[in-house]
Amino acid sequence: MLKGLGALGDMTKMMKAAQEMQGKLAELQEELGRIVVLGEAGGGAVKARVTAKGTVTGLDIDASLLDPAQKEVVEDLIVAAILDAQVRGNERAQSEMARIAEDLGLPPGMGMPG
Repeated sequence: MLKGLGALGDMTKMMKAAQEMQGKLAELQEELGRIVVLGEAGGGAVKARVTAKGTVTGLDIDASLLDPAQKEVVEDLIVAAILDAQVRGNERAQSEMARIAEDLGLPPGMGMPG
C-alpha cells in the first residue's frame, strides 16, 4: 500500500465536509429570505415586516396615527419599526447560522460567513 493514501482519504473527507457546509449555507440563505420577523414602534402603532435578510416586506400603521399634524412622528415611528425589524432579522439570521455550525460540528463561536 502507498503511505500517502491515508492523507488522501483525510483530504477527501475535508472536501466532502466543505461541500456539505457550502450546501447548508446556500440552503440557509434561501431560508433567511423566507423568514419574516416583525418590528414594532410606538407601542405597536407601527409595525414593519422584514425578512431575516433585511428586506422590508410590509408596514402596518394604526389609523390613529394618520393625522397630518403627526406626520413627523409617524415617519420617525416607521423608521424605528423598520430598524427594530432589521435588528430582529439579523439576530434570527445569526441564530440560524449558529444552528447550522452546530449541526456541522463546528466549535461554538466559530465565525461563519453571513
